[in-house]
Amino acid sequence: MFITFEGIEGSGKTTQIKHVAEFLKRRGHDCIITREPGGTKIGEKIRSILLDPRSKDMDPLTELLLYIADRSQHINELVKPLLTEGKTVLCDRFYDATMAYQGFARGLYINLIKRLNKLILEDLKPDITILLDLSPEIGLSRAWKQIDKGTRESIETRFEEERLSFHKKVREGYLELARLEPERFRVIDGSMDENQVQEEIIKILLESDIVK
Repeated sequence: MFITFEGIEGSGKTTQIKHVAEFLKRRGHDCIITREPGGTKIGEKIRSILLDPRSKDMDPLTELLLYIADRSQHINELVKPLLTEGKTVLCDRFYDATMAYQGFARGLYINLIKRLNKLILEDLKPDITILLDLSPEIGLSRAWKQIDKGTRESIETRFEEERLSFHKKVREGYLELARLEPERFRVIDGSMDENQVQEEIIKILLESDIVK
């Protein structure tokens, strides 16, 4: 089983993915949490470049190709082998993030992103994608509070430092992707408190055909 979690900065993905892992483990699933960018040793090095605020002048195409490189390594080294072993993989961001951030927000050609993803994904697709949706104003406020408290990496703030208009485009992109694939996406109001979001996700998983 392959479940991905998407959303803008401060949407609560990292928190909720841990709750879902605990829930599934109680039901007998062997769960592995991973993330993009990152998830592998090579991926973590790529992540350090992508999220470093000192990389603010990075060309959008360079950014896209780094994400694709990270995903290729991640899929082949980690995701596919784990799924083959029958494990449940929970991933914090996947290819939808590239569509939303580099496609809708950066303005790169959607068809180019689709072709690059198809090249490395082959037939791999999430069984279900949880989209935590909320306004960028709320999400960014949460993110910066976490950064100030030290519960979020202060060296990974390149996207938090983007303009509000950028994050609005990301959100719009995510919602459009969810509209195009309603059978895969489940959109949840990320502005609710942590427990309410957790309950809603668990309810969705129990009602789906993928969680036994």
